[in-house]
Amino acid sequence: MMDIKLLTVRSEIAAGTRGAGMGIDALIVASLDQKSTFFSDYSVQNIDDVNNILFKNNQYPNAKHIDGVHTMLERVSNATSNVLTKENTPFVLAGDHSTAAGTISGIKKSFPEKKLGVIWIDAHADFHSPFTTPSGNMHGMPLAIVTHIDNKEEAVNSPNQETLDYWDRIKSVGTSTPKLAAEDIVFIGVRDTETPENVIINKYGIKNYTVDEVRQLGAIETAHEALKKLEDCDMIYVSFDVDSMDPSISKGTGTPVEHGLTVEEALTINTTLVSSEKLVCWEMVEVNPTLDKHNTMANNAFHILTETVKSYKHNRTVKA
Repeated sequence: MMDIKLLTVRSEIAAGTRGAGMGIDALIVASLDQKSTFFSDYSVQNIDDVNNILFKNNQYPNAKHIDGVHTMLERVSNATSNVLTKENTPFVLAGDHSTAAGTISGIKKSFPEKKLGVIWIDAHADFHSPFTTPSGNMHGMPLAIVTHIDNKEEAVNSPNQETLDYWDRIKSVGTSTPKLAAEDIVFIGVRDTETPENVIINKYGIKNYTVDEVRQLGAIETAHEALKKLEDCDMIYVSFDVDSMDPSISKGTGTPVEHGLTVEEALTINTTLVSSEKLVCWEMVEVNPTLDKHNTMANNAFHILTETVKSYKHNRTVKA
């Protein structure tokens, strides 16, 4: 059985609200509160951040701190690839969601010939580019980065040349070619999108299991259907943004959106998805304890994390 390696990424330079970089430490506090030895049971590698860049004036309004994001994607890509090369499974705990592009790049760097499918559990589609972003926050751009979809047809911005040079470099992290096809993405819980993103979703026929559909189908069946849609893929990566859950659970994430998943639904979806033999990496992002009371989000997220790891291990032990 492949060993689990925890990668922690305390980067928050691509978020619009400060504090996501503290999410990993909030999870550690939650583990201590729950008297868990989780963080000593597994090998943990922390990837150095460049959060100090936040003290400097941003030079790139349509892709804020893209120079630092490029650095972080390189680091995350290399770390992810190194774990996979040693035939272990990375479970990534990250701050803002931009670094998921680095995770995906690392997967493709290790397996360039294999077809990758992505299950994106999130309130947001994260398919903006510097041409379409309403905010310039790069945690809304990871899927555009890895698919190389600039969506210039829907442009509302005119990024400067330096931004575009970095954008080209950032799309080439890990591999120079696209890491996956947009058709090989499945959304779960996405409910806050802008017109340019909707154009991409419709153009490529990306399936989004809405929260209402999850409740109609049931969480287990939703997960099974999502995996079935990617049955032509050789490997699966799951990215779980805690803002996919409803704000009634906790406001402890930077961009909460009403009508989200319950903790139990999120837990069931994730534990079911990681039972797939094709799973090569699982990731959780955007816990922000500065927006929380009593560390509620981190406690719920830690529960989902430990149960997901347990499910992953159980399925591989049984099949072994």
